[in-house]
Amino acid sequence: MKQRYIGETNWQASAVALGIMRMNNLDANQAAKAIDTAYDNGIDYIDSADIYGNGDSEKVFGQALKLSSVKREDLYIQSKGGIIPGERYDFSKQHLIDAVDGSLDRLGIDYLDSFLLHRPDPLMEPEEIAEAFDELQASGKVRHFGVSNFNPEQFKFVQESVDQRLMINQLQFSIMHTGMIDFGMHTNMADTRSINHDGGILEFSRRMGVTIQAWSPFQYGMFAGTFINNDQFPKLNDKLQELAVKYDVSKNAIATAWILRHPANIQVIIGTMNPEHIADSAQGGDVDLTKQEWYDIYFAAGNDLP
Repeated sequence: MKQRYIGETNWQASAVALGIMRMNNLDANQAAKAIDTAYDNGIDYIDSADIYGNGDSEKVFGQALKLSSVKREDLYIQSKGGIIPGERYDFSKQHLIDAVDGSLDRLGIDYLDSFLLHRPDPLMEPEEIAEAFDELQASGKVRHFGVSNFNPEQFKFVQESVDQRLMINQLQFSIMHTGMIDFGMHTNMADTRSINHDGGILEFSRRMGVTIQAWSPFQYGMFAGTFINNDQFPKLNDKLQELAVKYDVSKNAIATAWILRHPANIQVIIGTMNPEHIADSAQGGDVDLTKQEWYDIYFAAGNDLP
């Protein structure tokens, strides 16, 4: 399993992380098997959020961790906060502190390795974020901080207000969600792919030494479904299968390896709870695609060179 330096630090973790958004659909024993399978296949990074399964995903994880063969200190555990579903985003000091306390209680742990602001709150007051981060760090409840789904200006706005280094930005990125790289190749053109939706977040993150965590690595659209073994994408699946045979891994592994091949220090968050698929996807952390293979997959997904 490849390793990633998280931010510009000496903190190293697995290039593939396990997201537990769907863990609320498992019982504790099934979840323990998922945790064990992930760890046995080199995954030592867990991604969560206070809203996953309305909090039940974290509760199940906390129960499962006690049943698994993995110790707390063997894992890097991350959660996110700042969303009150159906009501608002909330980066107030008290809400962020309460979000961390709630996650720690449900997860059954004493600290988070990292805590991310989940989605940009247009009403955010940086002074409150700074006070919350200071208190959470001083109490030992959170070791590192980051954001999720922030554009460069939003990232800088928060970073300029807090003393802690923002080390992570979690963003949707996959073979079928390539806007972060499309617009750069279509610079000075008038087609759809030339539109910069993200403010140059990929290049910004590389310059700032921020680790991008890619969520929904096997999805197309906004949770529309997986492109793996999907009849809507025959050319892409044929190419994934060709390379899966070459490297003796699964299609999921090739889709994972495609993201990891980019030199932006990206970490891939897989969300499957199926032990077989966890193991399959983790294999992508051991595959080194060539540049041409990376481009061949990009073309097979319906992209082109201008």
